[in-house]
Amino acid sequence: MTADDFRRIALGLEGAIEAAHMGHPDFRINGRIFATLHHDNLWGMVILPPEQQQTFVQESPGTFVPEKGAWGRSGCTAVRLKSVEEDTLGEAMTLAWQHIASKGPARSAPPKRAAKSARPSSRRQTTKSARSKSPKR
Repeated sequence: MTADDFRRIALGLEGAIEAAHMGHPDFRINGRIFATLHHDNLWGMVILPPEQQQTFVQESPGTFVPEKGAWGRSGCTAVRLKSVEEDTLGEAMTLAWQHIASKGPARSAPPKRAAKSARPSSRRQTTKSARSKSPKR
């Protein structure tokens, strides 16, 4: 398999699009990443439920490897392109696509709040001045 084969399989899934993330290609459904290509184009990555990840890793050690750290524990699975069979990659890619598609559309980022002004608001001034005028106990 090559990076182009990986791309062809990913984009062959219904609604899949190619975008970029951290400087390398990713593949998305409903705005969510389900697969990526590593910078070196020797490895890809699919996001599987952890129990499916475990199955692929056990059945094809060295071809499927959990990504490092929390990403790997959450199902991100590296795929060695030169050793993976097309049918096996197609199955893993389809499962990743189904897993991510089932989550629904990605939420858009909330709008950024306006920067706070240097002057306190009139409400704060009123509250502050009211406190300074109240008798001390």
